[in-house]
Amino acid sequence: MIKVLRIFLGEHKYTFLLFSLIAHLYIGIIITDDSFYLRVVWPLNMLLLGIASVGVFIEKNHIKTTFQNILSIIAFLLPVSIPFLGATPDFLIIISIFYFLFFGFIFYEIITFLIKPSYFNADIIIASACGYFLLIEIMVFLLETLYYYDPSMLSHVNQESVTEVYMDLVYFSSISLTTIGYGDIFPSSHVTKLIISFFGIVGKFYEVVLVGIIISKFASIDLHKKRKNL
Repeated sequence: MIKVLRIFLGEHKYTFLLFSLIAHLYIGIIITDDSFYLRVVWPLNMLLLGIASVGVFIEKNHIKTTFQNILSIIAFLLPVSIPFLGATPDFLIIISIFYFLFFGFIFYEIITFLIKPSYFNADIIIASACGYFLLIEIMVFLLETLYYYDPSMLSHVNQESVTEVYMDLVYFSSISLTTIGYGDIFPSSHVTKLIISFFGIVGKFYEVVLVGIIISKFASIDLHKKRKNL
């Protein structure tokens, strides 16, 4: 069973990661029960993301793979422990900081894969999409950390439950990175204003760099073909 899973992850790691990221960020479109989301959906999402992230690191060195395996286990255990430890602001801050680092580590690995001047295939396209959704994840949990530290840093966030806060921050991060900005949720402190403006720049920079990477890979393929024909 483990061998079959490793083979599957090796062949479809970026597709599985992309599916897991979209499910984690936007499953609230389908699941509207806050309690069910907190007890069942969130741990299940993190389990899928943990497995998907293992796939990304499956061919890396032993130290990096082991470190990612440990992070994946913790990523799953944190939401599982909420019913026992309680959704206190301090514990939610710890969870948010961890997920910020967890998704940042995966994002770094995606970027190192994209900039390798090797080839162009479907993995490049899917990994590029993963990178964008990982930026949203990173922004969500950074803002969540700040929000639970001081709720006044963001205005008009739904405070009814942990799930509602998360969904609002996913929405806000998505429209901020894509520079849509409807204005229904907005930063109320200099810290959050600067962070959100920084992420807006990072999102645009990622798009520009990504276009450059894709063009350079196509150019590299054309150059290689021309050399073979000489």
